[in-house]
Parts: sequence; structure tokens; C-alpha cells
Amino acid sequence: MDKFQEIFEAIKADPQNAEYTANGIEPLYSVHKEARICLIGQAPGIRAQESGMYWNDPSGDRLREWTGIDRETFYHSNKLAIIPMDFYFPGKGKSGDLPPRKGFAEKWHQLLLDEMPEMELLVLIGSYAQKYYLHLSSKEKTTDVIRNFKSYLPQYFPLVHPSPRNNIWMAKNDWFEPEVLPELKRIVQEIMTK
Repeated sequence: MDKFQEIFEAIKADPQNAEYTANGIEPLYSVHKEARICLIGQAPGIRAQESGMYWNDPSGDRLREWTGIDRETFYHSNKLAIIPMDFYFPGKGKSGDLPPRKGFAEKWHQLLLDEMPEMELLVLIGSYAQKYYLHLSSKEKTTDVIRNFKSYLPQYFPLVHPSPRNNIWMAKNDWFEPEVLPELKRIVQEIMTK
């Protein structure tokens, strides 16, 4: 059994995930020894969990457009890893999905990242990933973090969540598309074509 498989089995066996495992639900993420870019989002939505395909929704379509990664490459390239802050759908809240469970990323992310020695860039999608990886206080505004994305390069690229729910944010922050997305696309393509 290779190290990735060992970690996968350990995640399933963790008491924190017992209910999912008992219901035949597997952790949803994607890792490869050769991965150079890792997309770190929130947690799978119910649609992703039921289909077994992460980012298989309008948010995923927009994310692929923003990064310049076509669907085939997104799901089948060993250069791309996808590790959400929680590998399971956390449930429905009053206004959307519940947040990723506390302590989950701390337990599993570094173990997986340690097995990907070629990793060059972590794309931090949404406030949960940004607060965790950039060690931000709860006072830090996502808008300011994204506006200052260059200060986190070359290791991290903070990004607003591509959900259609953020259309209002995008309309209010008209600098985002012309200033941030071309840089994201350029960096992603540069790394993916190595």
C-alpha cells in the first residue's frame, strides 16, 4: 500500500468521519506525486459528494475558466491536486452549506502535501483556506487579501470563491477580473506546462 492509500484509509477510519464511512461515503479529494498546483477550497457540496466529482457545478465551470484549465486536464492531470478544507459535505446551514469542520485540515493537509514534492502553488479559494494557510485574523477582509494577492506569491494565490453567489462581490470589485485573473491564468499555465 502506498503512502497516499495509507492516508486515504486513515481518513476513512478516523472517528470524526465514522458516519460518512458507515454510509459508504468516501473522502473527496485528488492528489498525485507529480502535482505542482493544489486548489484548496471549502468542502464538497452535496452534488459533488453524491456524484463523487469535486467542482462539478457552475462554480467549477467558473474556476476552470479563471485558471485556464480545461475540464479534461482538470480531472485527469497529475500536475493538479485538489484538497478541500474538509473532504466531506458538512451539511446545510441557514444560508448555504455549513463551514468545513474545525481541525480537519490540521489533521490531514500536511500529510498529503508532504507526499507532493513538486508542489509550487497553492490556490486558496475562499476565506476558510485563506485564513488557515495565510494565518489571517478574523478581522482580515477577503477583498483586501485578494486585492493584495501579489504579496502572497509565489507560494500562495488567494482567490474569491467562484460561486455564482459572489456575482455581487465581483460587480462591486471591478478590478478583480482585469487585474487578478490574467495573472492567475498566466501563473497556472506557466506551471502546468513545465
